[in-house]
Amino acid sequence: MKKFFNKLEAKADSFTQDFRGQSGGGQQSIQQNQPSTLGPPTPDDIFRYRYHHGTNLGSIFVLEKWLSGSMFPESAKGESELDAVTASVKEKGIHETRHIWEKHWRSAVSEDDWAWLKNEARCTSIRLPVGWWIMGGQQLGERLHGTEWKGLEGVYSGAWAIVREFVAAAQNHGIGVLLDLHGLPGGANAEDHSGTSSHKTALWGNKKNLELAKQSLHFMANEIRNGMQGVVGLQIVNESVYDGKGMYEFYSQAIDIIGGVDESIPIYISDGWDLPRCIQWTNSRHPHHNRKSPIVIDTHRYFTFSDKDRACSPQEIIGRIPSELGEVNAGELCNRGEAQVIVGEWSNVLDGQTWGRSNPGDKDALVHQFGEAQSHQWYQKSGGGFFWTYKMDWMDGGEWGFVEQTKKSNIFVPQFLSLPPQDIQGRLQHAHQKRVEMCDQASSGHCNYWNSTSPKEHFEHHLYTEGWNVGFSDAAVFYGARVEGKINGSSGGGDKIGCLEIWVKKRLLESGQRGKYSWEWEQGFRAGVKGFEECVGM
Repeated sequence: MKKFFNKLEAKADSFTQDFRGQSGGGQQSIQQNQPSTLGPPTPDDIFRYRYHHGTNLGSIFVLEKWLSGSMFPESAKGESELDAVTASVKEKGIHETRHIWEKHWRSAVSEDDWAWLKNEARCTSIRLPVGWWIMGGQQLGERLHGTEWKGLEGVYSGAWAIVREFVAAAQNHGIGVLLDLHGLPGGANAEDHSGTSSHKTALWGNKKNLELAKQSLHFMANEIRNGMQGVVGLQIVNESVYDGKGMYEFYSQAIDIIGGVDESIPIYISDGWDLPRCIQWTNSRHPHHNRKSPIVIDTHRYFTFSDKDRACSPQEIIGRIPSELGEVNAGELCNRGEAQVIVGEWSNVLDGQTWGRSNPGDKDALVHQFGEAQSHQWYQKSGGGFFWTYKMDWMDGGEWGFVEQTKKSNIFVPQFLSLPPQDIQGRLQHAHQKRVEMCDQASSGHCNYWNSTSPKEHFEHHLYTEGWNVGFSDAAVFYGARVEGKINGSSGGGDKIGCLEIWVKKRLLESGQRGKYSWEWEQGFRAGVKGFEECVGM
């Protein structure tokens, strides 16, 4: 991992790619208005588009020895899932290995765990890494044939059913699940967490492996469409290697495949360690000319692997956090694709060399500052963050452990997630009482500004007011969903439209606004959301 980060830093400044010429082009795409299909946000909408405060559940369906060494026989030749299962089958046989693996999957999150995640950690979502080798149903053996996983279908044939059980249990507790295709055929990166210890990136540029990946994604999309309530999105690649050959072509193909099954499923893509380039690509995908599937960029933030970070003190790294995700800026979607970002992995870990540059007695306080700074920044600049990770053999996990860091209050939890029901209801009532006054004030300000700035220009200011009212109403529905019984297993707290960019895209498309002044509707919508949030103290 260290070599990878250092190589990445060496290449980053020299690599650029221009996406101009693809659809979008930076100019507003004007079409005929369409009939509105707007309706109130649904429970599925709230699960998918709210702010994601959560954790990863790593090393359950994709084993990593450093987290789950107890699952690795002594004869295992490496530290990946394939090494563990191959050694176990050789020693114990298929039947016993399947029993051991299924026990590991099913015991990952107990009822006590769910209660803690919901009531103490205030989780809204879990990112669940899975491997392609469990996808396929009745065709699993056929798909594994000719790969290094050949003959292991007897271990994994029941895995997907257990994933479905996990998603259902999470949904019953009011927690969503991001299904993360963590291990892909051949490997999207060269790390052991891709499922094998080949240390190759044989997904990119390999026709057979890319086809297997697309088959897996098609399988997952069909499963989500057919009754997997509570899935907040489908991540098509985890942590792609930097500048993977044909990565964006694969993204486009995967989006078409998943969107062809269900365009409502949010699709998460890896930024490939190059967030600016990935934002540029998503911006180029104008929704009038591409699949309407919501696209979310998954970026990972670690400060422990590179020589650059190891050469810094904890205070220096903490001082850099406010500039993280500086590439992320909201903008009008009437002339570009969305740029929605989440932090799919982060931790409070710093390298020993970094800690050696500070007073040992200050470590606890510095870890607290580091965790608070990161989680505040992810809240301000993204649609959410998933801490790495929840479970390991060595609980509570130190600076890698979501449990330990939550217990020590080293992770910022937005206040609205913990408010008692009566407080949520009181704030909602106050917002509704102020609504007309706020709308009139915002609409007047908008009209006066544009009429004075461009007095000879024709506008359609009523669109601003219409958008404002939809935005305000949507934000209120999200905020009050738990106390109004729209989210299962809820115990107080409110929700925020955290993935605002993809929500704006969805609502703008549903509004039917395609004309020259659709930007007024969008500006009003954003202002309505912001107005509600300010009114209830978000």
